[in-house]
Amino acid sequence: MRIVHLISSSLASMPNSFALHASIKDHKLHSILFLPLFHLYMNVITPSLNVEQARFNMIEQQIRPWDVLDFRVLDALRNVRREFFVPSNYQIQAFSDVMLPLAHGQCMMSPIVEGRALQALDVQQGERVLEIGTGSGFFAACLSQMGGSVTSVEIFEDMAQQARDVLNEQGYTTVILETGDASQGWNDHHAYDAIAITGAMPMLPDTYKEKLSVGGRLFAVVGQEPAMQALMVTRESENKWRTDSLFETSLPYLINVAPAAKFSF
Repeated sequence: MRIVHLISSSLASMPNSFALHASIKDHKLHSILFLPLFHLYMNVITPSLNVEQARFNMIEQQIRPWDVLDFRVLDALRNVRREFFVPSNYQIQAFSDVMLPLAHGQCMMSPIVEGRALQALDVQQGERVLEIGTGSGFFAACLSQMGGSVTSVEIFEDMAQQARDVLNEQGYTTVILETGDASQGWNDHHAYDAIAITGAMPMLPDTYKEKLSVGGRLFAVVGQEPAMQALMVTRESENKWRTDSLFETSLPYLINVAPAAKFSF
């Protein structure tokens, strides 16, 4: 009955030439008008509500309880349409608290790690931001949503192109995508206010610390399994950096930085 009321109310709000329901008495004519609207509701409106409920649950039941309380971060995660960045075969898990596989053995970070990283980076309007490891493009979109002027580097050309397509479709046309190996640094002769490295590294190269402007923040996951640490490096002056440990986590390594395998006999 609520669906009928909703559709009837919608028709009533249309111009008089379309508000035929008030004078419809013929059942066949009523069906002609009602059934297409009913299917529209079931096939378009209802799935949309389900997606929004899943997005709400992701934020309120996963991200916020993990001490992500910055409203700007929560708004970014709410407004960037995560489902469009997720590979089609993992759509059903778009809002789950898991890392999602991408091409070439890469992955999307879990929502809670993305939330904590965004909160730690605290990107402000107009700040220059460098992301190492574009992946799906979702994290770059969040950085841009928070106001950052984002340059993102991806080692795989096909992944960079796919991310570029989705970012453009979703309106994040100012994100600059570069292709190359940034495992030991990215020599573009720019200093950055924020740097996000989205794959793990055994150790953080000094080259990335040097790329921070004074007051700049760098997020990285460093170490080896099972003791990887999410770190925040802040450049306090020209010659002084502070490193804070944020939380334990695990990420796949960036390409070309994985430590040599250890063999036991």
